[in-house]
This record gives sequence, structure tokens and C-alpha cells, in this order.
Amino acid sequence: MKKKIIFIIPSVDAGGAEKSLVNLLHTINYDLYAVDLLLLKNEGIFFDSLPHQVNLVQLGKAYDTFSLPLLKAVLFFLLRLEIKLAFCRFMFFWQGRKKRTIGVNEQQQWKYLQPIIGSVNKTYDAAIGFLEKTSNYLVVDCIKADRKIGFIHNDYTKLQVNKEFDFTYFKQLNAVLTISEQCLEVLQHTFPELSSKFKIMYNIVSVDLINQMAQADMKVSKDENYLLSIGRLDTQKGFDMAIHAVKLLVDKGVAIKWYIIGEGPERKNLETLLLTLGLSNHVSLLGLKKNPYPYLKNALIYVQPSRFEGKSIAIDEAKILCKPILVTDFSTVGDQIEHLQTGYITKMNPESLAEGIEKMLLDAELRLQLSQQLQFLQLDTATEIEKLYTLIHE
Repeated sequence: MKKKIIFIIPSVDAGGAEKSLVNLLHTINYDLYAVDLLLLKNEGIFFDSLPHQVNLVQLGKAYDTFSLPLLKAVLFFLLRLEIKLAFCRFMFFWQGRKKRTIGVNEQQQWKYLQPIIGSVNKTYDAAIGFLEKTSNYLVVDCIKADRKIGFIHNDYTKLQVNKEFDFTYFKQLNAVLTISEQCLEVLQHTFPELSSKFKIMYNIVSVDLINQMAQADMKVSKDENYLLSIGRLDTQKGFDMAIHAVKLLVDKGVAIKWYIIGEGPERKNLETLLLTLGLSNHVSLLGLKKNPYPYLKNALIYVQPSRFEGKSIAIDEAKILCKPILVTDFSTVGDQIEHLQTGYITKMNPESLAEGIEKMLLDAELRLQLSQQLQFLQLDTATEIEKLYTLIHE
């Protein structure tokens, strides 16, 4: 009989964890596993890429109403005398408005989201929360399963959450998976009492699939020399630093064109910054691309100006396509890049970024050296699925 498993993630919109989950779902053995997927939003750039074998779990009418704009949802519940649900919807909104970190707000919102979701009416062999915070809380509080597994896809210390809140949930999980050695060390140091629960499962990437998709056409001229970054438009990704670095380069007379693939809450701020600095002809925000690989394949340099990462899928994909890579010195960078061997590492400020970019633009031999050294790496991680199988069957 097939093992019944469920994955939980808020959405399959653009993001490294979301892409990793889709890759995992294309790798899993459906002869052995019956797979459900619970999304808080049935949408996103990867939604149409979900395998047909995956069954989507619907959360019901109460959650659909809860997802409506605040006043509409509260009025709907009040008219039906569902006072508790109306209260939960208002408090969910109110907790999200408080002047705390986004992570703490999400933790405090959970107590008002959980009653709306209730208990999923099915029992599983394993439930897997595939993203930190809400996905893990939902696995613990709303899913009946013999094995419960959580994920942390970032350097935990950068998430700005209440660790005592998470501790109560981590205790109830059979295992918590993370995606790099540094992320594992951080978790074990932060929660020494639970250190045996934390394990590594690398993001799943397919070398063959990426190389195949990279052959598709794109709207940017292949003859154009450009830098490329891929990531959510969020302060974490450091694109504001990147824009200031471009300003320094343009003022020095350096010819530069930089494309950024991604979408997110910082778009308006980044657009304003580009207009203010007069850089709209030098940096282009391309939005989401279902297939970013042709853009990556034809880029002169791949740049990841992040403030923090867990383990960047985009960097791994750039390595697969043997692109010269420039990254900032975020805390986990050593898990993916060795300076002047597999990439070029700069300090985390516009001046250092500009200096590193200028060096790589002018030094074709350095770019060639970095590209050639990537050709010898073993980068396919499809076998990582075996780690998850082991945890499910323990």
C-alpha cells in the first residue's frame, strides 16, 4: 500500500523553497507514495508546474472567506453569527500591523489562523511543513500524521522570530530539515536541547532539466553583455545595495546593464530608487519568469547581493550553467562559494560590490577561470529525496 504524505507551504509563488518543493515533487516515486499538497494560496508562478499526481487539499469555505479583504470577511462572519471567526479575522489583521518583525507578527497571527483551518480530515503516514513558521505550525496543530517533519530554509538567526515560540513546535516534530551545513550549525547552537532533531537535506536541482530549459528563447539579445540576479524583491536579497553599486560604476564611466528576475514587496521602493538615481537604463526589473534559465545561460556574470541566505538555489543553478558568480559575504556563503575558485566574494556594501563587479567585467581571464572550474563539480542533487524517504519510514 502506498504511504500517504502531505506537504504544506503557503504558496508556490517565486522563491527558492517553492522551487525546491516543485523539484522534489517531480522527483518523488508515485508508485510508492500518494502525495497531497496543502497551499494557503492556490496560485503562483510554479502552480502550473505541479505534477499531475499531486492532489491539492482544499481548506474549505471558512478559509475562503477568511482570505477576503478585512471588512468583507468580518461582515460575512458577523451576518452568520460566527463571532469567533470574525474576531479571529480582525485579530489576524491587527497582529500583522504591530511594529514588530515580520517573523514575530507571523507567529502571533498563527493563533488566529489556526481556528480557521481547523483539523484536516485525513490521517497521513507523514506530514511535511516545507517552509519555516506557518507551514511547520500547521503540521503540528492541524494535521494527523504518524511522522511530522519541518523545514527551515534560511539562516535561523536572520529570520527575526521568537525562538521560544518555535521551540514548542520543534519539540513536537520528529525532525527538522535544513539546507546547508551552516544552517544546521545555527539551529543546533540555538536549540541545543533539540540538536538531534536537526538534519540536512539539500535543495533538489536537476542538471539535465536546467540545461534543457536553458535552450529556450528569451526576449533579451544574446549578444548583449549583462549581469543577472534572480530573487524575490525583498530587503533580504540586497537589490537596493546593488542599485547603489551601479550608481558608483556609472559615475566612473563603466558600461553596465543589470537584469533582475523576481517580484516582491520592494518593487516600488526599487523603482523609486532607480528613478531617483537616474539608473532606469542600467537596471531592469524583469518581473517573474517561469523559465529564467535562458537569461541565466546568456548572462555575462551572475550576481547574488544578498544580506542572508539559507542555501541559494539560484546560485546552484548558476553553477550548473557554469556562469561566473559574484556574491556578498552573507553568513552561509561558504556552503556554496569558495572565493576565486567557484566564485568571487565581496563585502556586503555598495562600494565592495561595485569594486568586485568592475574587476569581473574587466577581467575576462578571471571570468573564464571561474566558469571552467565549475565544470568539474557534481551538482545534481536528485538523490537527496532518499533522505526524506528514510525519515518517513523511521
